[in-house]
Amino acid sequence: MALTSEQRVTKSHIAIMRSKQFCMFAGVLSVGKVNFTEDLPTAATNGRDVMYNPKFINTLNDKQLNYVVLHEALHKVYQHMHLWKKLWKENPMLANMAADYVVNYAIHEADVDSEIAIRPDSALFDMVYKGMTTKQIFEMLKRSSQYVKEQEGHDTHDWEGAEALSDEEVKENAKQIDQALRQGEIIRGKMQGNKNRAVNELLEPKVNWREQLREFVNATCCNKDKSTWRRPHKRFIGQDIYMPSMIGESLGQVVVGIDTSGSIGQKELNEFLSEVVAICDDVSPSSIELLYWDTTVAGHETYNQGDYKALFQSTKPAGGGGTHVGCVNQYVKDKRIQPEAIIILTDGFVEDDWGGAWDYPTLWAVTNKYNTSPHGKTIYIDE
Repeated sequence: MALTSEQRVTKSHIAIMRSKQFCMFAGVLSVGKVNFTEDLPTAATNGRDVMYNPKFINTLNDKQLNYVVLHEALHKVYQHMHLWKKLWKENPMLANMAADYVVNYAIHEADVDSEIAIRPDSALFDMVYKGMTTKQIFEMLKRSSQYVKEQEGHDTHDWEGAEALSDEEVKENAKQIDQALRQGEIIRGKMQGNKNRAVNELLEPKVNWREQLREFVNATCCNKDKSTWRRPHKRFIGQDIYMPSMIGESLGQVVVGIDTSGSIGQKELNEFLSEVVAICDDVSPSSIELLYWDTTVAGHETYNQGDYKALFQSTKPAGGGGTHVGCVNQYVKDKRIQPEAIIILTDGFVEDDWGGAWDYPTLWAVTNKYNTSPHGKTIYIDE
């Protein structure tokens, strides 16, 4: 007697829970509801609940169904429907494609030999996106004429359903998924299952990039030899304690180099510059030399003490071509700039030598944690 669609999905859940490749997702499969409807062509999730078309399920063999179940579960794990609404509102087609490339690579990486899951022919997959985030793939797709027309994936995405969830529901869902992944790690340990890179990254302690940025600037530009009551120390204000901040009288320039090759969004740029400005306001460099670059330095703006807050109104990002960070290193040398420190914001997809040797303390703030510079210090800017 043939199994029903509901029974086949239950069977798939059990197969996934028992596998060494995917047993860590056992708890995630129980988060939210599983519904069956012919109102959608294939399958979909709103980030919490999963929906399947029974007719679509009947076109799949068991391993293909395992793949589809894992695909929806990983959308939930990555919380794609909640974290990337802005991409969906900008371009729904590319947002769908980018999220699918991330999820499908994660399945491939965990089960290279397809012991548990076989990718349906309609599923989007490309090794070129290895280790990339949804946003980075989205930006690449936007720049590629190859993807003018939508490629058909094997599932749809319930962005509207995700948007209908309240903030409280979204937070509770994120909490449940986090707990499920941690419980899944316990299960994996007991079953001696394979470690999963995606899970390890999601569960690893989050490091505040703003704190790392401040530590770098403070450590590098440590010539603070004068106290002032004009700017109370921010760390103590929240405790209703007013203490003077320390400023240096001979601090030089700080170079900030912004990658404008297209991988850095306006939101990341605003947040980063806001933090840099606040730090420089504290340590009082003689100037901020703001460089916008792609394959060349396309823009150079100088902001002196007292002008930092005007940066947001007056700055004009320039560039948009390829990526060659060595142009910044050479530009600093050619212009005989002698900064106290250099801060580079980039996705890290630069030349292999990262611009060669840098003559000044350099901090690399990258949006892809798999890219680390051999020069200076690298921190990961969490998107």
